Amino acid sequence: MIVGAGEVGRHLCEKLSIEGQEVVLVDEDEAKLRRLERDLNILPVHGSGASMRVLEEAGIDRTDLFIAVTDSDEVNLIACILSKQYNVQSRIARVRNDDFYSHSGPGPEEALDIDLLISPDLAMAEEILRLSALSDAFDVAEFADGQVELLGYEVYKGNPTVGKSLQQIQAIQSQNYFVIAAIIRGQHTIIPRGNDVIEAGDKIYLVARKKDIMDVEAVFNFTSHMPKDVFIIGGGIIGYTVAKALEKKKINVRLIEQNPVVCDRLTAQLDNTVVLNFDGLEAHDLLEEGIDQAELVIAVTNSDTTNILSSLLAKHHGAKKCITKITKPDFIPMLGKLGIDVGLSPRLVAADMILRFVRGGGKILSVATLLGADAEVVEILITEDREDVTGIALMSMNFPREAVLGAIVRKRKVIIPSGQTKLKLGDTLVIFFAKNAMAEVEAFFS
Repeated sequence: MIVGAGEVGRHLCEKLSIEGQEVVLVDEDEAKLRRLERDLNILPVHGSGASMRVLEEAGIDRTDLFIAVTDSDEVNLIACILSKQYNVQSRIARVRNDDFYSHSGPGPEEALDIDLLISPDLAMAEEILRLSALSDAFDVAEFADGQVELLGYEVYKGNPTVGKSLQQIQAIQSQNYFVIAAIIRGQHTIIPRGNDVIEAGDKIYLVARKKDIMDVEAVFNFTSHMPKDVFIIGGGIIGYTVAKALEKKKINVRLIEQNPVVCDRLTAQLDNTVVLNFDGLEAHDLLEEGIDQAELVIAVTNSDTTNILSSLLAKHHGAKKCITKITKPDFIPMLGKLGIDVGLSPRLVAADMILRFVRGGGKILSVATLLGADAEVVEILITEDREDVTGIALMSMNFPREAVLGAIVRKRKVIIPSGQTKLKLGDTLVIFFAKNAMAEVEAFFS
């Protein structure tokens, strides 16, 4: 049962219903419910998630997983507390108020007896910090307790791998350092095979051991590093959290905020960040502060328009990389065409974090969506009921066509597989697949 038919609720409904889950969606906006009912395989229930009567009508007594993601913290918390009376196995609430995350007592989940409290802003800040660490990558995700990294890069004209097939690129490696898991070409996502060729303008997803990232980047002529000079436009929770974390890494941070009251508070809370009080669209002021020399610009105000325009302004004047917050996820694919490196929606980041938590048990250990692609990544455990796939070389296995095995974790050791690799009982597999192949991948391992 999902309470809240906004962007997070819609994203969760789409993912869970595609997997064959029975999804009930509760919301007070009847028109929005009808639209989603037409698009998705869900059961809509009109009413407030904070109403016992509405929850009972929706079937709360038959619910295994309860997720409250309305725009109201109070409704989300009340709905979760009410659901507790019906022995719901897992309860998740989205909470925006940062007071829940800033005290020193017991964790808010423990105090409220809720399995997961998630803040879109804090989830967004964590995502930005991951992307900040690798300057050439536009997407980063971790698997296998941080041992395996999924990295997204854009391949520009002149790159030594342009025109080469995956087989030729793999032959460059002295040992098996990486697997190319996906290629995004325009609006099309390709789950590649050995004879697929890299073209200029492709966005590629690589999977590699964390310790091998420098060797992997060398093959593709990428040179990622931590930025020295960072501009943050917007002094809200996201901007403050990112600035505080970057300060600890001895990075030069300039934070731009239009509200003088917020500037005073940030000046008191931050140690080494330079807090500047002006509009993020003032080109003269930005240039005077050196935005043309910035290695990274992070635009995270509450206005999509300001974030997009300030990012374009920064890129026009020479900033190397921009990470741009955008509330409406439908616009994210368009940002690349405008020259903006990374567009992030706090709502989608939060939804993907919820999905990773939801799938954190049984065979499916975690899941992530590839940024701007119709593809996903999943961690699956090989259990005894699929012992028949063990001991067989991968090249001889009838693996789903729209899926590729990126990594194997065996007794905490990471293996980047080749065609001769054989699976063993207890292996954890990191698998990449086109969105429409989820059912086929799950069926293969069930």
